[in-house]
Amino acid sequence: MWGSTPYISTAEHKNDIRTMEAHWILLGLLSFCSFSSCQECNEQLLENTDFPGTDIATLYSPDVRHCQLLCTQHPSCLFFTFIRPDWIRDDRHFYCYLKSTPSGKPKTQSPLLGVTSGYSLKSCTQPQQSCLSQVYQNIDFPGADYKFLFTADYQECQRACTHDPGCQFFTFANELFSADNIRYKCHLKFSWIAPVIPRIETKGGVVSGFSHNSFMKSPCSIFQSTDIPGKNIQMLLAASVEHCQYLCSAHPTCTYFSYVSESFKCYLKKDENYMVSVAKNGVTSGLPTRFCQPENSWVKVAHERVDFQGSDIRYELMDDPDTCQRTCTDNPNCQFYTYVYETFFDVTHRRRCYLKRVISLPAPPKVTKLSNVVSGFAQRNCVV
Repeated sequence: MWGSTPYISTAEHKNDIRTMEAHWILLGLLSFCSFSSCQECNEQLLENTDFPGTDIATLYSPDVRHCQLLCTQHPSCLFFTFIRPDWIRDDRHFYCYLKSTPSGKPKTQSPLLGVTSGYSLKSCTQPQQSCLSQVYQNIDFPGADYKFLFTADYQECQRACTHDPGCQFFTFANELFSADNIRYKCHLKFSWIAPVIPRIETKGGVVSGFSHNSFMKSPCSIFQSTDIPGKNIQMLLAASVEHCQYLCSAHPTCTYFSYVSESFKCYLKKDENYMVSVAKNGVTSGLPTRFCQPENSWVKVAHERVDFQGSDIRYELMDDPDTCQRTCTDNPNCQFYTYVYETFFDVTHRRRCYLKRVISLPAPPKVTKLSNVVSGFAQRNCVV
């Protein structure tokens, strides 16, 4: 639940409540500032400049703008360094190093050929567009394939990706590709753009929920006390069976799912030919919502004694969970939250509202150089 927020011990003298509360309010404000709200908007990109150290995550990006958007969406990234394709020291290319410090500024910066560094755009007032219109010649997005077809050119491949709701990015092999049986082949690829909560556990004294601005919809076709064994393609964590159904619906190859309520485990499954179910207590199964009329009232349910751990943007002190939920809903960056009641066993965390998010930008699992291919992203978010 606490993510990267520092843990401070309870004051020795319990009678000094006012001093302690003032201390926590001040710390909350400092935490608020450290996660960008008190930083100035800095859109400058520094070519051939490195921000060494203080890495919190390493991802792949096809260009520096994509890397900057990943940093902006990451809950605690404040600045980054991107290794460009002209880097020559080793075979690292397209690495996006997400970074953070308590001060919100790089500890140092140094000249380095082949890299570009910059800052998160969390503090910028203008909303950051997720239209990724650039196409990348001789760059491959290997992996994450779920569908193949043959198209006349990469433009047609990109249109196919844009019109397929499961496709987030693509790679197209052109007429000069070395293997002649793959020429003109369009690879449609998937990555999670739905919020996937990294850790969920049962914990007394807390309540968790989602932003009410969420676009997540469900349920329909749910089978209580039913398991569909085997055929697993991925296991994720979900707060409820409706959340699990939403995740299945968002995955292009998920044909049904099973949800174990005690462990919050959501098993996405694929078998287009057979679905064999068995009775089992504590397990709920169902079908994706692609062909029914879903609704999203389940998003407004608060989950008592459930902790959405990590992914903290920041925390604020509040008197009740309803205020926490409204704060998350009013914050365009917040996707979900956890509120700590005044009855929580550790006094130092009481009344904290943790606002949370995960990266939802389409992100290839890897980016590499490859002759005679073209890669790019779906254009659904682009204004024509």
